Amino acid sequence: MLTLRQLFLAHNAQTTDFPLLLEFERAEGIYLYDKSGKAYTDLISGIGVSNLGHGNPQIINAIKQQVDKYMHLMVYGEYVQAPQVKFAEKLVSLLPGNLQSVYFVNSGAEAVEGALKLAKRFTGRQQIVACHNSYHGSTHGALSVMGNEEYKQAYRPLLPGVNFIRFNHTDDLDLITSQTACVIIETIQGEAGVRVPDGAYMQALRKRCDTTGTLLILDEIQTAFGRTGKLFAFEHFGITPDILLLAKALGGGMPLGAFIASTKIMDALKENPMLGHITTFGGHPVCCAAGLAALEVLLDENLAATAVEKEIVMRNSLLHPAIKEIRGMGLMLAIELENFTLNKKIIDRCIAHGVVTDWFLHYDNAMRIAPPLIITTGELQKACKIILEAVAYYY
Repeated sequence: MLTLRQLFLAHNAQTTDFPLLLEFERAEGIYLYDKSGKAYTDLISGIGVSNLGHGNPQIINAIKQQVDKYMHLMVYGEYVQAPQVKFAEKLVSLLPGNLQSVYFVNSGAEAVEGALKLAKRFTGRQQIVACHNSYHGSTHGALSVMGNEEYKQAYRPLLPGVNFIRFNHTDDLDLITSQTACVIIETIQGEAGVRVPDGAYMQALRKRCDTTGTLLILDEIQTAFGRTGKLFAFEHFGITPDILLLAKALGGGMPLGAFIASTKIMDALKENPMLGHITTFGGHPVCCAAGLAALEVLLDENLAATAVEKEIVMRNSLLHPAIKEIRGMGLMLAIELENFTLNKKIIDRCIAHGVVTDWFLHYDNAMRIAPPLIITTGELQKACKIILEAVAYYY
């Protein structure tokens, strides 16, 4: 009889020739447990999803209560479903006044697709500006605004009219013109190895978009919900987007995404043609119930503020000559090492010793650190000790 691992390799589509092949039976808090009961510290939160860790009782209870009422009823936007309404109401209460209309979808990539369509429809323009080394998802539209040719070349032709600028380079903002429908940009670049922009750059970007009548789309799929020390990362820079993208932690561990804009902008999807964006499962009631519960826990426990304190703990703990730089904000950090070979060896050794971390898609010589926000300083220090031991082993 084939093992579960063998069946996984035989029947589940593979994305690389070297999957991690870690097999976990359960997860609780910041820990993942394999078949033998060995605990692994999750330092990447399922790539930014599990902000509250695993198995949060409030989220589980919200899911169970909603399942007992109903699950899927109708394609998004036709029926009044309480979980969607309550979650949207809570989200907009925490956002600037121009962000009052929420379109729930299934994922970050779908949020990107919807936002690009919305920007083109509202402005009547066709050109899009994105950033080099950006990552916004893997569907065709999202891939079109990804700033890494290596991952795009096999899938061309992609969307026409997409121009790229350098992130955090004010000189490039002149490429945003009166023909530009939107600029799509990560508030903090993730897969580029956690690149935090200057406040002056973000202010200049907002001003240039205002001057040219261009919509500013901020991708906060990785950065929102307290990860950087603020509920939303754009709060660090004193700007507001025209369209905000959310996913990952939005669903509290369930699949959920959203793009949020003003009612005036969002209404462009209602006509010429009507039903300008459609999703069957977007805003699934169980996912929205989970997301609302997660957000309430995040706020009640003030976890955004603790992310800043824990960042300091990590920076003070991860001191070694082989660590060239630590970049990021809050609990969204990149540990830069000499090269990918060294980084991969260290990551593998960390996993072997019970700490799960990873590398970045566009910057593979940096180690990803994005633990659940509930992690304690003691747990962080223990994980940092294992990372340092792995660094020292190969240095």
